[in-house]
Amino acid sequence: MFIVVGVTGGIAAYKSVHLVRLLVQEGHDVHVIPTDDSLRFIGLTTWEAISRNPVTTSVHDDVARVRHVALGQSADLVIVAPATANTIAAMAAGLASDLLGTTLLATTAPVAVAPAMHTEMWRHPATRANIATLRERGVLIVGPADGPLTGGDSGPGRMSEPDDIVAAALSFASPETADLDGVHVAVSTGGTREPLDPVRFLGNRSSGRQGAEIAAEAARRGATVTLVAASVDAGVLDTVAAHPRVTTRHVETAAQLGKAMTDAAATADVVIMVAAVADYRAARVSEHKLRKEDGPLATIDLVPNDDILAGLAASRRGGQVIVGFAAETADEDLLARARRKRERKGVDLLVVNEVGWDAGFGAGENTVAVIGDGGAVVAEASGPKSTVAHAVWDAIVAARAAG
Repeated sequence: MFIVVGVTGGIAAYKSVHLVRLLVQEGHDVHVIPTDDSLRFIGLTTWEAISRNPVTTSVHDDVARVRHVALGQSADLVIVAPATANTIAAMAAGLASDLLGTTLLATTAPVAVAPAMHTEMWRHPATRANIATLRERGVLIVGPADGPLTGGDSGPGRMSEPDDIVAAALSFASPETADLDGVHVAVSTGGTREPLDPVRFLGNRSSGRQGAEIAAEAARRGATVTLVAASVDAGVLDTVAAHPRVTTRHVETAAQLGKAMTDAAATADVVIMVAAVADYRAARVSEHKLRKEDGPLATIDLVPNDDILAGLAASRRGGQVIVGFAAETADEDLLARARRKRERKGVDLLVVNEVGWDAGFGAGENTVAVIGDGGAVVAEASGPKSTVAHAVWDAIVAARAAG
């Protein structure tokens, strides 16, 4: 495996020497990218000796090979250890001020980050927000550990041990489970938009993140994925769309999404409707912008859209698994409503996710329950949407195995 190890300017850089050594001993082709600050702790000669590859910090070296993007393009895995608060902030902002920054922007490989900093820096709201952003993009965060820090301090912020980082990163890049190898998956994501006139529409607050994570997890497990994306937040699809086993189709309205998903379902083994689909559309769409001077618009007549999920379930092929998502505001009847909806839609699994003003839609985390046969809760998950995606796929794989 071609592995890039980014080393940034923290005292924990000494641990990364052992990390690189472990990777080399396991037979990987390791290329170290130290930042200039990190060389104050561990010299360039050490990195070349341990990695057995030439090392540079400059985007101006080896220009003929376009080295500032070549390393990222070639990588099967990128590990940043230690990752300082400054580096994490730069990654979240997409800065490319050095060779490590350009490499991280140029790669489509899995990225694992091992934070290392003092406790106060780790707990700072800016760092927490940056970590959440990286997790939403599919970056694996390993640690930090809780223990002794520089200067006699102690607390969370200590870089995880090299053995733990290596194990987590290699598992992340090459999961032990390839339980979707050879499986074709169709996934929808985002929120549909139903036009009222050329500039206005009926929509919802879906960011598309959960569907993107569902698609990314399927691809990591070996599936070929067709991702049908309605409106999504900027950057949500950047990572998953670059995956070689993912084909992305863009749509806007419920009707367009329904056709695209029906087409994809024709050859799919698993169909997952994560998209937030508008229940209604305008009965009449104005060809011109509706203006105040034209008079008050007292009502907008709406007509129901087709039930895409129920239609996919009704026309399923033998052995095909259909999974629906249901966004519900949390109360004591949430699971009861989800069970009724699963029966009404005719799906194999229904994933009910809690939504609210600050939950579900647009948030980095999610809370779900997966409803299976007989209304049983076959899985539950809460946390980053990547974690939820993993739990959902475990439930789907189990349902496929059960026949």
